Amino acid sequence: MEIKPCGSRPSMKAPAEYFTGAVRQDPLMQAPAPASVQVVSVTFEPGARTAWHTHPLGQTLVVTFGKGLAQAWGSEVQEIKAGDVVWFAPGEKHWHGATPQTAVTHIAIQETQDGKAAEWMEYVTDDQYGAG
Repeated sequence: MEIKPCGSRPSMKAPAEYFTGAVRQDPLMQAPAPASVQVVSVTFEPGARTAWHTHPLGQTLVVTFGKGLAQAWGSEVQEIKAGDVVWFAPGEKHWHGATPQTAVTHIAIQETQDGKAAEWMEYVTDDQYGAG
């Protein structure tokens, strides 16, 4: 058993190359090999969002606070809120983030494959985001 004390993993500003707006990432767990799961708490301020991306083995979001938006490529923008659990299938192109007026926090759970947890793509345009 290993316990990571609160505060032992510092919060990080999410990289601007993958996110629009103010986003904070709080790493919760990176399992040692042979396990490959990563768990991160992510907080998006109003208007903030990810770029389009995929995950080689899928991704689960557990929304813990607020209200946000999520969209899979080719589908309508969906509202997500505290208590919702969202699953993106392996390779499914998608984005997620806050609404224009409301912050959202979710726990993101994904596995790495060949050392990679995500494939990042183009930014979500304001028109795409505004369609929500």
